[in-house]
Amino acid sequence: MQIVRTIVWVLLLFALLAFSFFNWKPVEVQIWSNIVLETKLPALVIVAFLLGLIPMWLIHRTAKWRMTRRVNALEAATTRMAAPKSDAPAATPATGHAPAPATSPAASPRSDLPPEPANPVDPEPKSPR
Repeated sequence: MQIVRTIVWVLLLFALLAFSFFNWKPVEVQIWSNIVLETKLPALVIVAFLLGLIPMWLIHRTAKWRMTRRVNALEAATTRMAAPKSDAPAATPATGHAPAPATSPAASPRSDLPPEPANPVDPEPKSPR
């Protein structure tokens, strides 16, 4: 892809040089009624091109920078959400003490599994197989 970009830039530069060579004529640009700017035609064309290109390029770079920051923030948030939580319970702010551990692993439900939804349509309990 880099070679294609280089070829396009070389072709644009060649076209600009050819245009400048064949149109090296002085032109008068009347800015106000008493101010007249005399310049060469290629300089006028290049300045007009840059006056249109630079603001749009700056808008593009700003939007790209903003979107890159947004994507990085979302990726960091996703990484934080996907990180495994520690097994040790955190200290509660009211007492400053950690809650007492459960007596057995079977006494407390696993917190990493989603809760099973209640099914009001099927009143019969399912038997274990």
